[in-house]
Amino acid sequence: MRRWWAGVDWSWGQQDFVILDDEGKLVTHLRVEESGDGVEQILNALRALNPTSHRFTRRQVPIAIEDGGRLLVAELQRRRQPVIVIPPAVTARHRGRHAAAVSKSDRGDAALLADIIRQNPGRRSFLPETSDQAAAIAVLARTQASSAEAARTIMLRLRSHLGLYFPAAIEAWSGMQHSLRRPEARAVLTLAPTPRHAAALSKRKLHDTLAAAGRTRLLDQEAARLRDLFAAERLRQRPETEQAMGERTRLHLAELATACQHAEELTELTDQRFSAHPHYRIYRSFPACGPLIAARLFAEIGDDLQRFPSGRSLRAYAGTAPITWSSGSSHCVVHRKVCNRALKTVIHQWAFGALTRSPGCRALYDDRRRRGDGYAAALRHVGNRLLSGLHHCVRTDQPYREQVMFPTGGRAR
Repeated sequence: MRRWWAGVDWSWGQQDFVILDDEGKLVTHLRVEESGDGVEQILNALRALNPTSHRFTRRQVPIAIEDGGRLLVAELQRRRQPVIVIPPAVTARHRGRHAAAVSKSDRGDAALLADIIRQNPGRRSFLPETSDQAAAIAVLARTQASSAEAARTIMLRLRSHLGLYFPAAIEAWSGMQHSLRRPEARAVLTLAPTPRHAAALSKRKLHDTLAAAGRTRLLDQEAARLRDLFAAERLRQRPETEQAMGERTRLHLAELATACQHAEELTELTDQRFSAHPHYRIYRSFPACGPLIAARLFAEIGDDLQRFPSGRSLRAYAGTAPITWSSGSSHCVVHRKVCNRALKTVIHQWAFGALTRSPGCRALYDDRRRRGDGYAAALRHVGNRLLSGLHHCVRTDQPYREQVMFPTGGRAR
């Protein structure tokens, strides 16, 4: 039975669509717009490949593209047309295989994408059939992560700037959770952006500012600590320079307040949306899997149960499963670098938090450390075990149970 393979090279305005046959010969080339008419042209071209066979359907022809987030892809998926996303790095590695002189064109790239899946049938996965609800949660969770990272970046710029003229402000909240992102830190610095202003603050004023920022515990002690810290003799910039640097601090604080507000709003909205999904109770049943960790895990894994047929495939996708390099007498096992980086990061945070909330995770971590693993390697083993348990629980629709997950108390079997 004849087979065909298609590729789309996306660009602003016009998209090149190419169909190849089994031998890699060009069958069809179209230039279409990213619109309803363009999608119809693509689907009609696929239907016309074998009009005489009642066993042939357009869904037997996969379409390769580099960017899976385009409107064109969304519409093709809505029409249930199989789409395969090829990373640009893979396309670049294949570009020089057919000719000594490497060239680039939109039509050539579309043909190259189709040829990649033609030469590697079964080695490339179709886009998962994620539900609309899961896709919306993924957008919110990723946007929240971007907002939190933006707030952290602004905080680092603020910290670097304060180090030039106001080191006491850095010391005041050093070692505390969120550091300068804390509401009380932002409130005090907004009130006193320079050492001169901070030294003039009374204990009462600091007490009221901390209370207005939401602090409820040890207000008198904290106000006294800040007053003594700001009043201590330190090196200072010249008065006008210090004042100008204070104005720049106000700008950083305004940016930081906006980024923190966006991150907090998105956190609430993401948890609200995710709590309505059937998988929410399963994710939240795991130790240290709070609203943010759960949403970020779900954003990268999705709710298509056929996407990862085994826990091993999920671990490989997350980069927590090791990879073996073997040649001749040499043999080594290393961690994966090609993976979903966002998922790998959140699993690291999840595993770290689980050490204090799950006796089994702690026992497994300690056992790996005794056997010679470093901190990161032992934590990857914990993440592997949690990820395997999550995969099993989602597929069987049951919550986490510590005694089932760690029947031997976390010791390796």
